[in-house]
Amino acid sequence: MELTGIHATPGYSGFFFDDQRAIKQGAQQDGFTYEGEPVTDGFDEIRQAGETLIVDIELADGTVVRGDCAAVQYSGAGGRDPLFQAEEYAPVIEGPVADELEGRDATDFLENAEALEVMQIDGDRLHTAIRYGVSQALLSAAAEAQHTTRTDVLADALGTEPATEPVPVFGQSGDDRYNNTEKMFVKGVPVLPHALINSVEKIGENGETLLEYVEWLTERSQELGPDGYEPRFHIDVYGMIGEVFEAPYDRDEVVDYFADLEDAAAPYPIQIEGPMDVGNRADQIDAMVELRQGLNDAGVGVDIVADEWCNTFEDVRAFVDAEAADLVQVKTPDLGGIHRSGQAVRYCEGTETRAYLGGTCNETETSARACAHVALATNAAQVLAKPGMGFDEGYMIVENEMRRTIARREREQRQTGTDEVAADD
Repeated sequence: MELTGIHATPGYSGFFFDDQRAIKQGAQQDGFTYEGEPVTDGFDEIRQAGETLIVDIELADGTVVRGDCAAVQYSGAGGRDPLFQAEEYAPVIEGPVADELEGRDATDFLENAEALEVMQIDGDRLHTAIRYGVSQALLSAAAEAQHTTRTDVLADALGTEPATEPVPVFGQSGDDRYNNTEKMFVKGVPVLPHALINSVEKIGENGETLLEYVEWLTERSQELGPDGYEPRFHIDVYGMIGEVFEAPYDRDEVVDYFADLEDAAAPYPIQIEGPMDVGNRADQIDAMVELRQGLNDAGVGVDIVADEWCNTFEDVRAFVDAEAADLVQVKTPDLGGIHRSGQAVRYCEGTETRAYLGGTCNETETSARACAHVALATNAAQVLAKPGMGFDEGYMIVENEMRRTIARREREQRQTGTDEVAADD
């Protein structure tokens, strides 16, 4: 079945774009916004409304499928593509991208998605958000044309066996790190709470505020969680441990702090995302290796998660090859085509590094559902609840998409088995 039309409509994403550099340099919050001037190219304000491009692809039978272009909250930071502005990029999708894809066979998902990866305009690759959103629509088109699930299309493209149970969902609390986390405990969320520790104020001058928060997590999870609840704590510190303690990261002061975090979380495992941000990929890998080696030598069981400077497929590969992290975040909008996220998860197979299929609060319900299929197709270690920072909506979207897909696949497999028995009779 042919792809017959591609359209792009500017819309809103699930959160906001934030100028991370300005925030790290001390911009003060003013209610929900920030005071001061932005410092990252493209920003008019330190916090501004998130944007998306809604991509509609028409098929020859009149079916219309959708994907949403999205970029991370901290666009333009850590080596990422520049701020994504929907009005600017809509003509690209309806012009050169449409010219490239219209007339193609919808069932050729991998070939169609790869065409976007190599496509250039004036010598530049397409913005990652464009590749991300259009590939989601291409995935839906292939599933519709083949009358199957997006999980099965991806599994065929990636050569995987899909998960038969929902992948553990990672809930993110945003700045409301107490109330939203209590919601997660009540619902028994397996991985939590993210916590958004992105300033010295939130971690404490000597890390004491974070330690107190982890102690609270342990106590409150036991009070509110369902019977048998065994959460995994995952906290993103946005490089703040590096800001507080500085290099070298294998020295006793740093290792002892991680040991204190482990003790505060006991009996539950804890993983720390983005412990430092040293400004480029090579030095970030070296710093992460140094920290990981120090923790291993001391027998400290805190897992560390690569985030900053781990954006593209090539970045994921570099962190995994260097054994720089226990987990790497596969930040879906930053990898471009959605199949590239699946390939990045697969690259972790057989290594010491687990794959966390992440993304951003600044996506949409459409991109979040698409990512749920990547998680199932690759059986990732965990998958982010998104979009938004309210928790409940993102958790519902991702968890329910996985559950309904697993149920559909089970029904279809039972039906296939019944048909085969009937044919033998």
